[in-house]
Amino acid sequence: MINRVVWIVLDSVGMGALPDAKKYGDEGANTIGHVAEFNKGLNLPNMVKLGLGNIDGMKNIDKCDAPIGCFGKLHEKSNGKDTVTGHWEMVGIESEVAFPTYPNGFPSEVIEKFEKLTGRKVIGNKPSSGTVILDELGKEHMETGALIVYTSADSVFQIAAHEEIVPLEDLYKYCKIAREMLTGDHSVARVIARPFVGTPGNFTRTPNRRDYALLPPYKTTLDMLKEKGLSVMGVGKIEDIFSGQGITDAVHTKDNMDGVDKTIDYLKENKKGLIFTNLVDFDMKWGHRNDPAAYGKGLEDFDKRLPEIIENMNENDVLFITADHGCDPTYPGTDHTREYVPFLAYGKTLKANHNMGERTGFFDIGQTVCDIFDTEKIKNGKSFLNEIIK
Repeated sequence: MINRVVWIVLDSVGMGALPDAKKYGDEGANTIGHVAEFNKGLNLPNMVKLGLGNIDGMKNIDKCDAPIGCFGKLHEKSNGKDTVTGHWEMVGIESEVAFPTYPNGFPSEVIEKFEKLTGRKVIGNKPSSGTVILDELGKEHMETGALIVYTSADSVFQIAAHEEIVPLEDLYKYCKIAREMLTGDHSVARVIARPFVGTPGNFTRTPNRRDYALLPPYKTTLDMLKEKGLSVMGVGKIEDIFSGQGITDAVHTKDNMDGVDKTIDYLKENKKGLIFTNLVDFDMKWGHRNDPAAYGKGLEDFDKRLPEIIENMNENDVLFITADHGCDPTYPGTDHTREYVPFLAYGKTLKANHNMGERTGFFDIGQTVCDIFDTEKIKNGKSFLNEIIK
């Protein structure tokens, strides 16, 4: 009997372009493979022991003669390659229509309405890297109090503000206003608060980021577990991605290592149910910033913490490790990349050295979690519990 699932999403850690990657401009992308190649190899002994290098199609990662885990790769079914699409699919929602994006910035009627509702002027209104736009407009923002609004290749409405100019409570309020007004044709996947501090030429973003996502359109794995009285503990931006729906406990994090710490804290509480963790640094700090060296070190740092996670698991706990999309830091541009994602599973109740091959649909994970806890099924997905359990 499984009492708890520890589900860790290594945000953006893809493993090779999907067959339809050309449609997204992502032919040849391979986040793990290219990061390993750039760094002339990666030292990931613990994930290798689980079977990471044995996944069909995995490039430049060592194989293990006798992996102790189950391993495979997942093919995203939804139309998209962003955080919300990936996470929603994991828990049962297939997005057939991609969320809207704004390569030329938001239309004037959107910006004018936002300015009217907030009482503040907007500067920026274009796609940009979050650090670049601070260098460009941070000084003007501090002088005028105007909000920096920008987007990216993702479906996001991002609002940057200096914490000494716009109090966090006000920034969060403005994000909620944007979330409420961005509906219909302008239903962006996320509104994101991007607070920063510092002086011109030395701005840094703070850990006080908040994401305001659309509400899931129907019940997910998280709802099914919560309705059965189980704990659903969100670590990192999980609570934000689902707008709190289906979450019983949540904690935000400063960085990947803090995310691991908070995951272990929840493990020590010994509540029955799901610990659902997102480690965002791979994507936010290294993928989008085209930094394969730091990306590789981040993977190695996570791998070093894996034994600590496993040591804090009970006999009836299982560990799932996967990703939500790719973000190849060696690929042209700074966008996410349309890739397969790896899947690793480990626990005393699960088989060892089991190759799951390729599965279509991230929602198979969510359906499996429902199967583990004998809840109502979600709309999409096929459970693989019988395949991996001893």
